[in-house]
Amino acid sequence: MAVGLPCQIYYFGSVPYTLAWNWQQSLVQDRKLNPDLDDLLMLLEHPPVYTLGQGADLQFLKFDPLQSPVELHRVERGGEVTYHCPGQLVGYPILNLKRYTPDLHWYLRQLEEVLIQVLAIYGLPGERIPGLTGVWINGIKVAAVGIKVSRWITMHGFALNVCPDLRGFDAIIPCGIAHRPVGSLAQFIPGITLEQVRPQVAETFAQVFGLELIPPEVELMIN
Repeated sequence: MAVGLPCQIYYFGSVPYTLAWNWQQSLVQDRKLNPDLDDLLMLLEHPPVYTLGQGADLQFLKFDPLQSPVELHRVERGGEVTYHCPGQLVGYPILNLKRYTPDLHWYLRQLEEVLIQVLAIYGLPGERIPGLTGVWINGIKVAAVGIKVSRWITMHGFALNVCPDLRGFDAIIPCGIAHRPVGSLAQFIPGITLEQVRPQVAETFAQVFGLELIPPEVELMIN
């Protein structure tokens, strides 16, 4: 794997889901047309929203999808239904995997490794569960991972529950896993903030993927 590849880093606060989704689609299309463009990582939060993977089963919703309590979108990523809300750090890497290892399983494991290493900074034992995607602490899921890769360009990514209100998960069976609870870092480290964790995620992401974080070349507008 190459070391020191440039990666533009975008830090945002709360961004409407559809806006970030449109950004990703545009950025991926740009890189399909020009594969030499830099990789990038967006770190942000979303207002409350449910998202369904492209093949997600509606049985994992505990409500009528035509009368969703918050926004509901079916998107290109793999996986089942999940929930985004303030206090959850969402990461959208736009990477050309031909620069790394063009293998989806490798990429998923690398995203998990980033989060496991971030948890280790706080002395938390992040772990994988064989056959499942995401990161757990003592059997409690604290991070979800769901991706889309087209011509080896990635979109979507990961969501780390730092200090969110978890009640929105009560209306779904998160990721289609009924027998494992969803939790947050705040359950283990009271008072932890997203502002603390965000730069640690960025730095660890750069280390795991062998990147040099650089300022963005293009401003993405939140309006």
